[in-house]
Amino acid sequence: MTRKTYAQLAAEAATRITEIMPWDVPGFLRDHPGALLLDIRERDEFDRAHVEGALNVPRGILESAAEWDYAETEPRLVNARTRPVIIICRSGNRSAFAAETLEQMGYEDVRSVKLGIKGWNDADQPLVDTCERKIDGDDAMELIEIEPRPDQRDPARR
Repeated sequence: MTRKTYAQLAAEAATRITEIMPWDVPGFLRDHPGALLLDIRERDEFDRAHVEGALNVPRGILESAAEWDYAETEPRLVNARTRPVIIICRSGNRSAFAAETLEQMGYEDVRSVKLGIKGWNDADQPLVDTCERKIDGDDAMELIEIEPRPDQRDPARR
């Protein structure tokens, strides 16, 4: 079996799902008032900066949050099975995997935000913090962008 990188897997997943550009999301949500905006980043990422009104379900619990009868069940997500679900992460990779998963679970209209919250911020779309206070776009990038530590970098490229 050929080894694939995370980037390769994400790129392949993106070919099998529907993506939406960050600047198109506000209009889509306005035109589809029943749509759910799902942020699948980890809780600490979400708390630093997120789209107002987004539901946070970290990628690690997505499958159990998307169905009834689990400790992680998120009723807003389960009840969105027949409505549009727009998934956002930091860069559009995790959301591509999540979109593919929800489609496999029978969700009918799933879209992944291409470029993720980084693209959202680059498009000058509003973000809020955990207290729902607006975040300046220039400040938001420091909160969103997470650089790998030195020990997380490929030794061959250090």
